[in-house]
Amino acid sequence: MQQYELVRSRKFTRRVAVLAGIKLALISVVGVQLYNLQILKRQKYRTKADENRINLRLLAPPRGRIFDRVGRLIARNKQNYRLILVPEQAGNIQELLRILSETVPLDMSEHTRILNKVEYGRPFIPIIVREHLSWSQVAKIEFDAPDLPGVSIESGEVRQYPLGASFAHVIGYVGSASVEEITSDPLLELPGFRVGKNGVEKMHDLSLRGRAGNVQVEVNAHGRVIRELDREEGSPGNDVTLTIDADLQEYVATRLGAESASAAVLDVATGACVAIASTPSFDPNAFIQGLTHRQWGELVGNRRAPLINKAISGQYPPGSVFKLVVAVAALEAGLVGSGHRVTCFGHVELGDRTFHCWRRGGHGTLTMVPAIAQSCDVYFYDLALKIGVERIAEMAHRLGLGEISGFDLPGEQDGLVPTPDWKRAVYDDVWQKGETLNTAIGQGYLLTTPLQLALMTARLVNGGTAVIPHLTWSVGDGPRRGIRPVIEAKEIGLSPETLSIVRRGMGQVVNHVKGTAYSARIEETRFAMGGKTGTSQVRGITDSERKSGIVKNKDRPWDQRDHALFVGYAPVSSPRYAVAVIVEHGGSGSRSAAPMAHDILLEVQRLDPLSTLSSLNNMPPGETRKV
Repeated sequence: MQQYELVRSRKFTRRVAVLAGIKLALISVVGVQLYNLQILKRQKYRTKADENRINLRLLAPPRGRIFDRVGRLIARNKQNYRLILVPEQAGNIQELLRILSETVPLDMSEHTRILNKVEYGRPFIPIIVREHLSWSQVAKIEFDAPDLPGVSIESGEVRQYPLGASFAHVIGYVGSASVEEITSDPLLELPGFRVGKNGVEKMHDLSLRGRAGNVQVEVNAHGRVIRELDREEGSPGNDVTLTIDADLQEYVATRLGAESASAAVLDVATGACVAIASTPSFDPNAFIQGLTHRQWGELVGNRRAPLINKAISGQYPPGSVFKLVVAVAALEAGLVGSGHRVTCFGHVELGDRTFHCWRRGGHGTLTMVPAIAQSCDVYFYDLALKIGVERIAEMAHRLGLGEISGFDLPGEQDGLVPTPDWKRAVYDDVWQKGETLNTAIGQGYLLTTPLQLALMTARLVNGGTAVIPHLTWSVGDGPRRGIRPVIEAKEIGLSPETLSIVRRGMGQVVNHVKGTAYSARIEETRFAMGGKTGTSQVRGITDSERKSGIVKNKDRPWDQRDHALFVGYAPVSSPRYAVAVIVEHGGSGSRSAAPMAHDILLEVQRLDPLSTLSSLNNMPPGETRKV
């Protein structure tokens, strides 16, 4: 019995030893692992723990401001409270949106937008649920914060355009980045980060954006922010100063009124654009707030095209305004002089076709200056047949027609100056002499933009200098108030005699009793203007109509009426400004467009933004002049 107990005791002792050894081994493994975790890898896991506790969030930088040439703000930023949702911290998104809807109404389209961003976006990138929150909404959401995981209120900035519709086509607007833009730069996915979608906002978008900042915040297990630990502000975007004069811009937009019209005003010496407007327009602030489907439909469906900047994108036959190009081409070719005489009987015959003058009974015998003043079609038919369409086209390009000018706004169109080679390439057909006659009076295939016509006028009256129209004065630096920009521009090679003859003709258009725009003259001699009227047909006139009587513009449907055009400059004695006005389906240039140009040229001389800058050299940004 004792021997049995001894054997049993030895077996138990061996088992205890084995178990103790195993336990010791396990403890050793755990100890080694604890040493490895707590001592050797302490820094690594401390960093990971901090990353779980501390979030680094990027901050959208303040967008650069935009000023007019005398320091008036035309694009600025204002405080904006936005509701932010971080998907990876939010849990049940559908339930969270239902709770938020009790405070911030969200329709089905907004629900769909948010859910799409949750599904296709990065889970750690915040999503904007709603912007422009009221203070009561902010307070309610902050009060309910413990029950809203992943939700926070962010105070940021939103773009604002204080001058509204009058600057819509110049400034454009900003909006959320597209998928393609975000792919190239993930920072654009930040809440509140906006990119330029049109106008100056798009043209100078990279300069206006600035550099993003960041903020470190401590969060709890639900992702709620406990406190801010550190903040590094980003760099604001560069300010942009334009050559536009805000007072004149508002005046021009108001003067064009409800017409489907456009106008461009240039400094003839530098090419600086001091006003460029297109009507009807739209409120760019509505794009910031968010358009409803109805509002968008009204804009898109409006036949007067409020979304299009007609001053640079609208393409129109120039009508009789183009006769200035024909006159210059004829004089420079040396085939005729200012004394060249043509007798107008009201029409000319070419083959089996009759080409009419706008005055049925004709103008009688005219030389060049009266022919410009009275806009005699027959006179310019004669010139065009003498010099040919190739010379006319070459001169048109020298004066800035039929090509992109380089104007610093997106969307500029190049128009069209036709030639026999162009027709052969496009239509596989030969050029006809009748087409040369149509071109001579600004009809046929010819297309121009209002900006091009203003540029043409500037080059004709500034001594033949090939100025380039531009809108930007400075980027990043404050405007050099009181300093007129020095522009180095080449000459286009027109003789002083040619330019003098054409200017005399333009002067008589407005200031001679037989001139086509005499009723629109500026009677104050020091402000007197010169110019040229134009009326371009949008439909052909049949022989039967001529015999029975042409239906007057006012009696036709709006979209069948002629376009009204006028180009002008002032003052006549020493040209400083050039203007082009086009009124779509406005009828006669002398009745519709010329009075508008009269008022605009009078106003630009009254304001005279270039000369008054000398007294504003020390004016701080944001202040405006006293007129």
